[in-house]
Amino acid sequence: MNVFEKDLAGMPLDGKSPEVAPIVEIIKATQKIVSRLNSGVYSEEEVRDFLSQITGRSIDSTLWLIPPFYTDFGRNIHFGKNVFVNSACTFMDRGGIYIDDEVFIGPKVNLITINHDINPFNRNTTICKPIHIEKRVWIGVAATILPGVRIGENSIIGANAVVTKDVPSNTIVGGNPAKVIKTIDVEQYRQELQN
Repeated sequence: MNVFEKDLAGMPLDGKSPEVAPIVEIIKATQKIVSRLNSGVYSEEEVRDFLSQITGRSIDSTLWLIPPFYTDFGRNIHFGKNVFVNSACTFMDRGGIYIDDEVFIGPKVNLITINHDINPFNRNTTICKPIHIEKRVWIGVAATILPGVRIGENSIIGANAVVTKDVPSNTIVGGNPAKVIKTIDVEQYRQELQN
């Protein structure tokens, strides 16, 4: 298993170990691309071209991302179709960020897949866990989603929420730590569309 596979699998990695050198090299290369993206004004297509360079894969033409945008690694970000990402978002993606179709992400949202060991004598060790955002989720301004969280489809994350645990589908959550505030009656809205 190589270092990238270990990182995605959530295995602890010592930040001082020579083993992480390939990760550091990608981080440095990504920072150069991110710096260029954030230092100019570009068309939606040009922004998607930058994101293709960052992620190492083609980006769907329906993605709309408004810079500035920040990421540390970039290679583990996966966007669905009809995704909107507002300005000043930070995606720390070494653990994998999976964004399904029709997701709206507000400004200054933080998606953080990496954490440090709680042992104070081992803080250089990082542990990554994925974030999965399911279809039609809306994440409000300045919300933070922490490692290992899955947000169920149709859910809403309130502004400034800190999401530490999975969010059930069809719910509205808010607060720090985020808690369920309300359930969304999806069937009611589906019937309204049909009438």
